[in-house]
Amino acid sequence: MGRQDAIKIKHQETGLESSCYIGYSWTYFLFGIFVPVCRGENKIALIHVILSVLTLGLFQFALMPFLYNKQHGMRLLTGGWSLSDVEERNNLVRELYFG
Repeated sequence: MGRQDAIKIKHQETGLESSCYIGYSWTYFLFGIFVPVCRGENKIALIHVILSVLTLGLFQFALMPFLYNKQHGMRLLTGGWSLSDVEERNNLVRELYFG
């Protein structure tokens, strides 16, 4: 497992600033589908519930904590947010997310 690091992001149109996380999602491991629900991703939460039921919970505990932060970050960055952290950290995220 690993750590979870925060990266600063900024919405291009409104100027709002927030954080995007990279790495292992301990919050998803501990709280499961409540994480996407709290972040306003209800469709994603529904898909995760279905997949967790079909896999008897393995999806939630064995797979998704490794993937959730990356998937959420990709949805943010393709939805109007941009990286606004130190250039070194921005390059790290670009490398992890966009290859």
